Order: sequence, then structure tokens, then C-alpha cells
Amino acid sequence: MLDFALSVLMLAVVALLLGAFVLWRRGVRKQAALMVLLALIGIANVLIWTIPDAEGLAPAERLPQASDAPG
Repeated sequence: MLDFALSVLMLAVVALLLGAFVLWRRGVRKQAALMVLLALIGIANVLIWTIPDAEGLAPAERLPQASDAPG
């Protein structure tokens, strides 16, 4: 499920950057800059969840899988 959420987030980042480009060309600079900022925050979140630490495990790999859940 986390893979799906991260994939949707990356699609949202692409959409935000494309929308920011369109707004920038139309002269709506403030909203375009905010959209770029939000896209950068989304990229940072994906990197936080996927880049391995010193032990070689990413935070996403440390989460228990749904199939491993009791019950």
C-alpha cells in the first residue's frame, strides 16, 4: 500500500510541476512558486521513505507488511 501511495505522490508532483509551469507562463507567479514548493516537499517525502539509512534499510522496508499483520 505504501508503494501505491508513493507512486500517487510522484504523479501529483509531476502534475504540480506542469501546472506551475502553465501558471508561470500566464503570469501567476505566486501560485506557481507555491506549487513548486509543494512539489519539492512531495519529492522530499518520497526520498525520506525510500533512501536507505546506515544499516541499509529504508524506512518503508521497516514497516510490517499487511500480510504479516496478526489476525
